[in-house]
Amino acid sequence: MRYPAEETAEKHQRILEHASILFRERGFYGVSVSEVMKATGLTHGAFYNHFESKDDLIAKTIGDASCKALALMKEAEQTPEAMHEYVQHYLSQGHRNEPGKGCLMTALASEVAREPSVQPAFTRHLKSVITSLMAPFAKSRKRNIRRDAIHKISSMVGAIVLARAVDDPAFAEEILKAVSQSLE
Repeated sequence: MRYPAEETAEKHQRILEHASILFRERGFYGVSVSEVMKATGLTHGAFYNHFESKDDLIAKTIGDASCKALALMKEAEQTPEAMHEYVQHYLSQGHRNEPGKGCLMTALASEVAREPSVQPAFTRHLKSVITSLMAPFAKSRKRNIRRDAIHKISSMVGAIVLARAVDDPAFAEEILKAVSQSLE
């Protein structure tokens, strides 16, 4: 039985969304295809109507999460103040505490490093993030805006990774605040 294109597209998007959350929470290999499909309310067999393999799902999940993250950054590109606000939100306890809904780089970079098949999608995402971080400063006379953007995203990602890794909430907050203040 063939489903209407809209319904198929909605199911495809639902699979991507649930897979993205699960992958960011538990890693690529901490989640099975069956678990992804169960989370979406679909059968395991339906998976292959949407994706060739789990590797295909992983790559498409990275691409989808990237598009959504970059759309959020678009607004921040308008002014240095908007970008500052974006950075402050990124370096928040809320972001730290929600890995499934947070930045794909903080949750999956170490796994992507071991997965050559998804590195191109991740690389495109990181390059786009750097471009977005540079955008508010493109017309300024500030030198080295690309280097500054690379430094900024590296600091932001590192801060979230470290704040999530420690078992001391006060220390986690200190890490986020220190990096936030250093990027002002």
